[in-house]
Amino acid sequence: MNPRPVLHLISIMLTVLGLAIGLCTGIAWLYNDPMQARMGMLAAAGIVVATGVLTFVLTRGPVDLSRRDGFGIVTFGWLAAALFGALPFILSGVIADPVSAVFETMSGFTTTGASVLSDLESIPRGILFWRAMTHFFGGMGVLVLCVAILPFLGVGGMQIYRAEMPGPSKDRLTPRIATTAKLLWAVYVFFCVAEAVLLRLGGMDWFDAFCHAFATMATGGFSTRTASVAAYNSVYIETVIIIFMFLAGVNFALNFRALRGKPLCYFRDPEFRFYLGTWLTATIVIILSIYRTVYPSLGAAVRAACFQSTSIMTTTGFCTEDFDRWPGASKVILVLLMFIGGCAGSTGGGIKNIRILVVLKKVLREIRLFMQPQAVVKVKIGEAPVTQEVISHISGFFCVFLLIFAAGTLVMTFFTPDLQTALTSVIATLGNIGPGLGGVGAIQNYSAIPVGGKVFLTAFMLLGRLELYTVLIVLLPSYWRK
Repeated sequence: MNPRPVLHLISIMLTVLGLAIGLCTGIAWLYNDPMQARMGMLAAAGIVVATGVLTFVLTRGPVDLSRRDGFGIVTFGWLAAALFGALPFILSGVIADPVSAVFETMSGFTTTGASVLSDLESIPRGILFWRAMTHFFGGMGVLVLCVAILPFLGVGGMQIYRAEMPGPSKDRLTPRIATTAKLLWAVYVFFCVAEAVLLRLGGMDWFDAFCHAFATMATGGFSTRTASVAAYNSVYIETVIIIFMFLAGVNFALNFRALRGKPLCYFRDPEFRFYLGTWLTATIVIILSIYRTVYPSLGAAVRAACFQSTSIMTTTGFCTEDFDRWPGASKVILVLLMFIGGCAGSTGGGIKNIRILVVLKKVLREIRLFMQPQAVVKVKIGEAPVTQEVISHISGFFCVFLLIFAAGTLVMTFFTPDLQTALTSVIATLGNIGPGLGGVGAIQNYSAIPVGGKVFLTAFMLLGRLELYTVLIVLLPSYWRK
């Protein structure tokens, strides 16, 4: 890795984040937040912008990025974002413990939505808006945003784009990576604004509308209310959020094509059909499980199941119900949805639907070959055969994900009171979901997790957001050898 260009490009990201903190400081003044919060955010903005500008000046020079540099920029860029992004929480006095502040910030940027904060109504508005902004930047990827502006600096962004974008496939809408990044961000911003307008029509004020839109489209889940979306008790608001959560879990390349007047592209895509089918099946099973056992009316069961299955599968993590009190079958379905997650190229986390689909088809092929050893059976997604190289890569990712999950669960048993909390805290952070079960359930948060556990789960959020390999590569000794 070449440190100078890596630091140079990270400095651009820090400058962008510093300016965003400055914007949130303006929100704090607008809403007349306590003076400590306003001055703390102003100081944080100054520190982050000054650090970014100074680093940019000190590292000027030709920028020629290798693939190894791309992994370094993405991994250390996200770490820098979490560390510097924690300053508003610390300097405003909202979160005194630096580890908890970094946990909250990493949760925001990775769109996990796991929180250590309670009584959100008492938190200064400027801080709540910064918290929502971490989702906004993290959803499509702050570094993908930087890729869009790199051509102005004479820098190509392919290596960053490859390491940053989630999913096994990196759809390029145009031949130029920078143009693709701009188009993806344009679709993302359009959906955020559209959802905010619809939420405002449903009775939210503009502040809450934009904060929830940022959290929805980023599949993050940070709310401005302690009771999350349940605080509004509105079928209209829940329906709007369900629709946009579902869209956020779809490959944004499909969303772009649909906005260009080709809505049938959704149903031509095998991954989308699998995603839709999985969502429908899970929702129906949950309805059957909770109807009459938890909710006496079918309407209430459908409302709760639709919202929570969408929220968990897309890894958004908004809550309208305490699903910890649901029957065991419903909780098993929710945990399985945590593993599956959204589609490749979406803002959702988890293993991704395309990988699950390929693994299932591979298993079916092996079963058929066991019965008919001489048969020639290809794994196909739609009409296109999947190469053995891709199958091996996806199978490898699947195994690594499960091994890391198992190891993480073992470690977290030392920090949590029961296995249910340990297991779901790991998948909720590794899959970037947020709420789990037990001690980290829908009406709980992560404040009770000891410092060591918070550090561990913070690392898991980063691992999950960057799809394991980007971070694991940086940890290899060979990465640091010239």
